[in-house]
Amino acid sequence: MAGASNVLGTELQSCSFDPMTGFFRDGCCRSGSQDYGMHLVCARMTEEFLLFSRNRGNDLTTPIPEYDFPGLQPGDQWCLCVLRWKEALEAGMAPRVVLEATHISTLEFVDLEDLQAHRVEPLA
Repeated sequence: MAGASNVLGTELQSCSFDPMTGFFRDGCCRSGSQDYGMHLVCARMTEEFLLFSRNRGNDLTTPIPEYDFPGLQPGDQWCLCVLRWKEALEAGMAPRVVLEATHISTLEFVDLEDLQAHRVEPLA
């Protein structure tokens, strides 16, 4: 995480350690060459978004232990694939975003104004 920036241009903060998130399962929304989904957006889950994602073929509520995936519930923070968040935005279903924990590379796909319109304060 050292040296990575968020969409505000400041140091990237962690998204969640409970549940442990991030492509690298280090709590941080950053990506690497193996991360084809680009898990860059720190989003707070809602029932509506979880249903939206399930209806798009990505069930985020069912645990998958072999991938260290606990299954999500409303209120959890999770590093989402940037294009899934953009798809949800276009459908009017985008979850709230923790800007401090959303990787700056997100801005290659989504406007800062859209992210700011969905801003939520980080969990304490």
